[in-house]
Amino acid sequence: MTATRRERLADDALLLHLGADTPPIDDATNARVHRIAARIRAAAPAWLRDLVPAYASLAVFFDPDTTTVPDVERWLDARLADDDGTTIAAAPRCIDIPVVYGGDFGEDLDSAAAELGLSPAALAERHAGGLYTVAMIGFAPGFPYLSGLDPALALPRLATPRTRVPAGSVAIGGAQTGLYPRESPGGWRLIGRTPLRLFDPTRAAPSLLAPGDRVRFVAIDAREFARMETGA
Repeated sequence: MTATRRERLADDALLLHLGADTPPIDDATNARVHRIAARIRAAAPAWLRDLVPAYASLAVFFDPDTTTVPDVERWLDARLADDDGTTIAAAPRCIDIPVVYGGDFGEDLDSAAAELGLSPAALAERHAGGLYTVAMIGFAPGFPYLSGLDPALALPRLATPRTRVPAGSVAIGGAQTGLYPRESPGGWRLIGRTPLRLFDPTRAAPSLLAPGDRVRFVAIDAREFARMETGA
């Protein structure tokens, strides 16, 4: 297997396109992205600085003082050629995310449920019943794009984005679900909120979630939210 296309991002970065330029959300392609990233991390070449996986591409950052672009390209091509689709990466982390659905915590739940022909409780239950994969981190530090949403729960983004989305908001945007790590503008449908701090630059690993992680949402009530938020 080879990359569909290879692009030079900068003097110290290459972008491997492992799928089509404008693909649908493709779990198989995303799994390959994470598999290739795991192979590169395991090999740990001395020139490697960072890897940034996305849905269908992988950015590779390297030290230009210790290697050359052609050498990195040849090394990466060899790793891609060795990928027969059977390599098993390390077992992913499985992380539970507590969520209060609806009300002040998810102001779009009622309207989203009506649009889908469901009750708010049914939408919350089906959303919490899924097993999701962190396909990539993007948009804002620590913002996870999660694949695995039930196709019947897909919702268009808001016609006019909000100027303020509360930190911890759980949302649906198109065929994806995700979480806002901090207060920010946003146009996804807000269905709930978690008390967990998704991004903290003072932690050794600032982002709570990482690409490849598995995620389950666990419904909680407002009292439990307050307890977890304060650490009581």
